[in-house]
Order: sequence, then structure tokens, then C-alpha cells
Amino acid sequence: MIVGLLLLGSLYMMGAATENSAQFDRIYSLLVLVNVVGLVILLVLLGVNFQRLRRQYKERVVGTRMTVRLIVIFVVLSLIPVSIVFYFSLQFLHRSIDSWFDVRVEQALNDSLSLSRLALDSRMRNMVAQTETMAKTLTDVSETQAALSLNDLRDQSDSTELMLMASSGRIIASSNIDPIIIVPNKPTSVMLSQMRSNGRYFGLDAIADLGLHVRVLMEVSSGNPIIGPRIFQALFPISERISKLTDSVQAAHAQYERLVYLRGPLKFSFTLTLSLVLLLTILVASWAAFLSARRLVYPIQVLATGTRAVASGNYEQRLPLPSNNDEMGFLVQSFNDMTRRIGLAQSDAKHSQQHAESQRAYLEAVLRRLSSGVLTMSRDQILRTVNDAACDILEVKLDAYIGCSLSEIREDNPKLEIFLDGISDSLEQGQAEWVEEVTRFNSHGRQVLMCRGATLPGVGDMGAGNVIVFDDFTTLIRAQRDAAWGEVARRLAHEIKNPLTPIQLSAERMRHRYLPKLDPEEADLLDRSTNTIVQQVEVMKEMVKAFSEYARAPHLDMVALDLNRLIEEALDLYSSDDVKFSADLAQGLPKIEADRGRIRQLLNNLIKNAIEATHDIAQPQVTIMTRLIRGQAVDSVEMDVIDNGNGFPDDIIGGELFEPYVTTKPKGTGLGLAIVKKIVEEHGGFVRAQNLPAGGAAVMVRFPALVTSEPKYDAAAVEEESPL
Repeated sequence: MIVGLLLLGSLYMMGAATENSAQFDRIYSLLVLVNVVGLVILLVLLGVNFQRLRRQYKERVVGTRMTVRLIVIFVVLSLIPVSIVFYFSLQFLHRSIDSWFDVRVEQALNDSLSLSRLALDSRMRNMVAQTETMAKTLTDVSETQAALSLNDLRDQSDSTELMLMASSGRIIASSNIDPIIIVPNKPTSVMLSQMRSNGRYFGLDAIADLGLHVRVLMEVSSGNPIIGPRIFQALFPISERISKLTDSVQAAHAQYERLVYLRGPLKFSFTLTLSLVLLLTILVASWAAFLSARRLVYPIQVLATGTRAVASGNYEQRLPLPSNNDEMGFLVQSFNDMTRRIGLAQSDAKHSQQHAESQRAYLEAVLRRLSSGVLTMSRDQILRTVNDAACDILEVKLDAYIGCSLSEIREDNPKLEIFLDGISDSLEQGQAEWVEEVTRFNSHGRQVLMCRGATLPGVGDMGAGNVIVFDDFTTLIRAQRDAAWGEVARRLAHEIKNPLTPIQLSAERMRHRYLPKLDPEEADLLDRSTNTIVQQVEVMKEMVKAFSEYARAPHLDMVALDLNRLIEEALDLYSSDDVKFSADLAQGLPKIEADRGRIRQLLNNLIKNAIEATHDIAQPQVTIMTRLIRGQAVDSVEMDVIDNGNGFPDDIIGGELFEPYVTTKPKGTGLGLAIVKKIVEEHGGFVRAQNLPAGGAAVMVRFPALVTSEPKYDAAAVEEESPL
């Protein structure tokens, strides 16, 4: 009876541990101790019965030989099926434990954790960009107008509260989405200190009764050097659903890591436990054979039938209990309890696997519906996964190339060469996180892609890799630039242009009224002074006009144009004895879709710049060349304006050369090349500048070609596209 209870306790604890791995870790030592005690007890009992049977066998007691044969048969019959149960149970338990740690689940958890962090970081960067835009509009705003300006800015943004504060801490004005809240939420001294040291501050902040917010602080110029800069604060809400989803993903990831850590000990513990149970079962069977050999024939047959069913995978099989209430009946009952618990464990494992599959399907559905393109690839740049947005942005069905390397994709799709080269260079640097801007041609013209990448750790059989997230920023960049410069042009026209006419009229009135009445010396001084005022006013008017023309978004009358003809017309206007002009125009070039007036303005600016660059050259020369560029997505027409001047300074030869008010001329406005870049981008093209090795400089402009039929190109003027 005691041995049976020990065996039942061992099986019960094993079944309980199967359902709860944490409980198994706590009772493991107790389980081993119980089995060892049961093993010792059974060995003692078997030793006593064996000595008794040996003595009876020597005394030739009736039935002793039969008892020996039955004992042998019973031991053999019990050993074989229990061993089978042990083997299949061990295999089942190992596979069940392995099924808990599906590599796709861990990959999905890691991806979801990275995705949530990237989404939150992207959200915060957007909020900082909004705050910077709003701060620019508050520059030089008076305190009386601050409240109205803050209300307008809050209505136009995603913020819930805006506040303008003096550097001393005095609140100048504030605006809150809740009119009941009067006192704004002021930043702490630590936040102000970080803002002053770094130029700005942004971070997550839990506000009482309002939830999680993103707080952004930055300095704003007051326009008064005595008062000094002011502090602008914006609060953006973070939705409760995003916070809960982020916490849920992190908690699930941590729980999964704890389970992974316990996988090895669980396998070892189950193997040891099943081995002890096997040994105990054999000893119990042998011990029971000494007590009732004759009555065990039928229970053995029943047990054999049950073990075969379990071996075939039928865990619903239940054995009928024998009529006698002895140890064998208890063993049969324990066997039924074991199969029931194994069946429950198998059902739980299947349920867990189904739940994991549903979660993976959910994450895949979310990934497919993202507006950003997402690619994952291995360390050796083998494409693993791709979402629909990536295919739409790149205009290629990348899902057909899963399992292919980037070089294979590049060979099969040459129009992806620029994009793949851009991300390949960043991947080869091996950085944990990187950001890269890629500019390429697609079927619609110029396209700007903002790519962000991060490394992925290895999970199970799947090695480490990388995830690349990219967005099409072409329209956004153009809209932001037009809006910013439009606002600047409006302010210039209001603040500068309007007072110029009264100044000029006042100077001319002084000249006409007082010049005849003054002495010659004073009259000469007045004449020179008024002439200087009038001339400088005219210069300022021209500057404001040029800048307004740059910032204004004109209506484009897009027609098919012959670029070579426009160049010839422009050169006729600049025929001069001082500068030698030459044209190397490729014949048979396709037309471009452009606005005739804007392209003429572009040509005039480029030719004027080239002439001014050769002002100090003994033999100035300007050359204009055109050629066809074979592209992956679309062909393009390139125009090069080359001069033999002194070239561009090295410190502005990069992107600053095309920014407004960047000039190397003593009297230049700095808008010539900026207008050129704007016109080129309006037509979906590229522009770049470089200094030539032999001296001089070249400005290269590239426009998408308008091809309505197969044109006849000049083969000598056709080149393959290279990244600008």
C-alpha cells in the first residue's frame, strides 16, 4: 500500500509539473527523493520475497516453479510495454517542449518589439519636427499676440497644450485643448537645463490625470536682445492603446525568454523523472508478481492492450479496472490517470501552438497594412520577408524574390539598382541602426526614399539579419519646402517691400525740393546721398522680387519641348565677343514634358552664372552639352553647362550650393542656383554641380524623357544611368 502511494504521488507530481513548469522547478528535488525512497522500499521487499521464493524452490513447494515462470513472464510482459510507453512519452515530452519555443513566435516577438520602438521613435521625431515648425512662426511675436498665435498653432497641430515662457520662468501665454485647464503644465528645472545645454529637449512624460505625453522644449527668439530668447513648450498625447500594446509586447517577450531559459532543465528533469518512474514500475511489477502471480494474468492482458493504444498515439484509451482491489488495480488506475494527463498536456500544447499561429497571422496582417515598406533579410543579404507597401513603393513584386540575394534581384530588376546599392552600402557597414536617403528615378520621375535599418538577433535555427523600413518622402519634402519658403516670401513682401517705396519717394522729394536751394558743396552731398538711397532701394526691390519668385509655386503649363531648340534660342541672346560659346547637342533626343517659360528661366540663370564665373579669365569659354541617359525605370535627357572659370569653393560644392542666399559673388543674391534647383525639382529631375579636374566647373541637369514612340537616338550620345 505504501509503495503504491509513493508511485501514485510520483506520477501525480509529474503530471502537475507538465502543466506548470514553475511548480516543477520547486518540487523537483522532492520528486527525486520520493522516487528514491520508493525504489529503496521496493528493493527491500523484492529481496525479502526473493529469499522466500528461493527457500521454497529448494524445498520443492507445490506451485513454486509455476510461480517462477509466471514471475518471469510477468516481468517480461511488464518491461516491454512500459519501455515503449517510456520511449514514446519521452519523445512526446521533448517534442512538446520544443513546440513551445517555435522560432517563428520568437522572431515575431522580436520584430513586434523592434517595430513598436521604431514606431514610437518615428512618432516622437514627427512631433519634434512639428514643434520646430511652430517655433519658427513664433519668432519675434509680441507678448500681446502670443496667445492668439498659440491658439492658431494648436488648432493646426496634434498638440494638446502650447506654452510660451520667458527665460526667467514667467509664463507669457498658453493654449490648452481643454478650456477648463487654466494653469499650464510647466517643465521641471532638469528639463530646462537639458534644453539649454542641447538646444532642445523632448521625451515621454506621464502627466497626472492626462496620461502619457511627449514634451518638447526649445528656445524661440524674442527679437529683443535685452529680453533674450524665450522658451516654447508643446505637449503631444500618446494614445492609451499604443502604451498598452507596447507594454504587452515587452511583457510577452520577457516571459518567452524565461521559458527559453528553462527548456534544457525541463528536458533533463522529465527524462530523469520518467526513468525513475520506469524503474519503479518494473520493481512494482516484480513485487506484485511475488504476491499474486495467478491473478495478474488478466490485468496484464488489459495493460498490454492499453500500452499498445498509447504507443499508437491514442491517449483517450481507458483501461477497465480489475474486480480485485489490489496493487495491480491501483497500477491500472495510475496508468489511466497518466494517459489522461498526457492527453490533456497534448491538447494544451496544440492549443498553445494554435494561439501562437493566430498571433503570428495577426502580426503578418498588421505588417501587410503598413504604409511603410518593410524588408527583412539575412546577414548575407538574402531576402526573407517583404510587405505589400514595399512592392507598391518600388513598383516591383518583391514577394516573388523571397530567398534570393540582393545581387540576384539587382540583375533581374536593373531599375532597383540605385535603391539596392544604397541599402547594401549601409548594411555592409554593420551598424546596429542606420538612416539613409536614396534618390532614384521611377515611372513618375524623381523619387526620394528615406530608409531606416536595424540589425535582428539570431533566433533558433534562423540566423541574425536586418530589417529595413523605408518611406516615400518625395511629396512631403516638396510640400514642406514650398510651405516654408512661401511663408518667408510673404513676410519679406510685408516687412521689407512695402516700406521701400515711401523711402524712395521721400529721397526723390528731398532731392527735387532742396537741391536747387543749397550751396554747390551741400548740393553735391545731397545729390550723392539721395542717389545712393534710390539705388539701394532698387537693389532691395530686385532682391525681394527674386526671392518671391523663388518661393512662389507658379502654375506650370506642361508641354512637350525640344530642349536642344531652347538652348539654341538662349545662346542667340548671349552672343558676345568677350565670351566664347559652344554647343555639343546630341541629335535625335526625345522631348521633355516641361513649362517653356520656367526652362528658359533655368537656362538664363545657368548661362549668367557661367559668364560671371569666367569674368576674370583671359579667354572665357562656356560650353553646353546634351545627351540621352539610359535609365532602369525611365530614360532621361541630361544637359551640362561647363565653364573654364575658377570653379566652386570646396566648402559649398555639396548640397549648400543650391540653398538660398549661398553665393560667392560680392553682389550676388544667392538665388540663381536655388531657383535652378527648384525648377528642376518641379519637373521631376536631378541637378548637381562639380569642379572639373582641368579647371572650371560644370552644372548637370537631368529631366525625365517623354517617349511616345521608339526614337532614333545618336548612339554616341547615349550613356547608362549612374547615380547622381
